[in-house]
Amino acid sequence: MEITILGSGNVATHLGEAFSKAGHRINQVYSRTEAHARALAGQLGAEAINDLDRLDTRVPLFIIAVSDDAIPSVVGRLPQGLQGMVVHTSGTTSIAALSGQHRYGVLYPLQTFSKAKEIDFRAVPLALEASDSEGMALLASLAKTLSDTVFPCDSTQRLSLHVAAVFACNFTNHLYAVAAAILARKGLPFDLIKPLVMETAEKVQALHPLEAQTGPAVRNDRDTMGKHLEFLRDDAEWKHLYEMLSVAILREAKSPSDPE
Repeated sequence: MEITILGSGNVATHLGEAFSKAGHRINQVYSRTEAHARALAGQLGAEAINDLDRLDTRVPLFIIAVSDDAIPSVVGRLPQGLQGMVVHTSGTTSIAALSGQHRYGVLYPLQTFSKAKEIDFRAVPLALEASDSEGMALLASLAKTLSDTVFPCDSTQRLSLHVAAVFACNFTNHLYAVAAAILARKGLPFDLIKPLVMETAEKVQALHPLEAQTGPAVRNDRDTMGKHLEFLRDDAEWKHLYEMLSVAILREAKSPSDPE
């Protein structure tokens, strides 16, 4: 299939590469910044454009892979009368943002992307939503060439996925950064706790998170938690994080939700 990608960031880059590897042809790459469009288009063998009026309107699929805030601006500047399907890749933006198009939908990859790190798209869940059954069939057929996990997901469900992903990925990574800073202050490398990070990630592959929870908070070990808070006394934000998370862990341990 011929595809035009609107965007040149992390998601656009990984999707473009995945589509190319799956045998699809990237027709054009759009970015407001011409240098960015040229860089990604060069990787994908596509035409670079920085003006939406130059879109090839004959392409059957247009993928908007830009920041959530930029989606309305891009949609508002699309040429009139596009006959191809227009989709976005956002976890939080409703499908209704594309409602003025002939056929439209969402292809949301549930993964964290960095340009410098390769991703195996076969393992990336792809959540799909479409304006009609023909659009869903088109998206499903396309998505299955990239991933082994393809599923329908309405805008409300997709929002819940994105919120959950922020907790599981973004917030967790911030806590890694806090841990790294705590260690660095005492001359210790973050590498020392990487095996702990890996064991925690691997454990939840086999256990529900509630069953995998360990540490002083779940045991209500007040003596240990008191020593930790004393250690953090000069870092108000980190101390607050520690207290807030410990209270939440203990509360969940006392009246846990039923593991799914």
